[in-house]
Amino acid sequence: MQTEGYPMESLKIAFFCWESLYGERVGGLANAATNLATTLAHHHEIHYFTRGTKNDQIINGVHYHYCQPRGFNIIEYCDSMSHQMVEQFNAIDKERSFDLLHFHDWHPVQALHLLQNRNTLLSYHSTEYGRNGNQYGNWWEYKEISGKEWYGGLIAKRITTVSVTLKHEVMELYHIPEWKCEIIPNGVVPRQFRADIDPGEVKRSYGIHPYAPLILFIGRLVYQKGPDILIDAFNKVHQNRWDAHLIIAGDGSMRQYLEDRAKNLPVHFLGYTSDSDYIRILNACDIVVIPSRNEPFGLVLLEAWSAEKGVVASDVGGLSENISGFVDGITVHPDPDSFAWGISALLQEPHNAITYGKQGSRKVKRQFLWEPIGKQMTDLYSLVIG
Repeated sequence: MQTEGYPMESLKIAFFCWESLYGERVGGLANAATNLATTLAHHHEIHYFTRGTKNDQIINGVHYHYCQPRGFNIIEYCDSMSHQMVEQFNAIDKERSFDLLHFHDWHPVQALHLLQNRNTLLSYHSTEYGRNGNQYGNWWEYKEISGKEWYGGLIAKRITTVSVTLKHEVMELYHIPEWKCEIIPNGVVPRQFRADIDPGEVKRSYGIHPYAPLILFIGRLVYQKGPDILIDAFNKVHQNRWDAHLIIAGDGSMRQYLEDRAKNLPVHFLGYTSDSDYIRILNACDIVVIPSRNEPFGLVLLEAWSAEKGVVASDVGGLSENISGFVDGITVHPDPDSFAWGISALLQEPHNAITYGKQGSRKVKRQFLWEPIGKQMTDLYSLVIG
């Protein structure tokens, strides 16, 4: 795919995404979709249909349109959201002026269904199978969501995935032909994650000695993200490095279970963490650990590299694809013994963590800046439009 530059003609594009940085925010999808929209708005007219209680507004050149869905379960809720999005879209698109409609993940698939005769693109950021595996194989919502992911892949004119692994996953799960799929990674704005702080002062604010090694996990406390793997690994690490501390930033259904397993260990559960606090901790820590069982991409990796931090991560999905072992990070199997080994290796040789972080920062600037990624996406839009 050619990425030399944007087409001369500006396009009018509609985003349909259930979260954004300026409305309801759930996870990494908000960051990815919002930053892509902001980047594209430098060259195109972008309207972003999402959830929220605010009045419609323009931020960084992007037109945000908010809806307030209702439903007794997640399926009904997202169907309600989709119908409201389509109603708002139709009010703006009276003369069919939109060139392309870009849908993100399964949540707005009902809107994709209602607008399938237009130029459409569906981006998979993950799959329900990847998020939950076989553990919920007979769960009603699991089947409904997977069905919507299949249907969206069937009716969309083109598909994007954020990694090679996710491309193969959706092709296998939903029988999507390869010609229909394009890999376009997520990006990052490095300056947003680099801060000039005093690491010792930040550690002290959490009751940690300024010179104590600090390990950081940031993410949802759910099975997919593997925080239980990290707690068990840290228990092994602590036997030899009693001075090391672990911060768990984030919340989720596993929190109480994890707190019980971490009793008598120097583990600090912060719960939901604001962006500003996250940046301070990220820049104060010594190692970032990403123990995911499944990770289609892994935005935390780019954030850690932007802050020039050494990373120990699972050798799965986008993490495995993007990390060069012992060059810009360490990849290990998603089990406690492997993570204990990887964490201990960086604690014993802290200069390696610094080196890996700097190499990762260079890779971010080569491969994961939003402007060239926006050009890739625009080229794909041109193919869809024909």
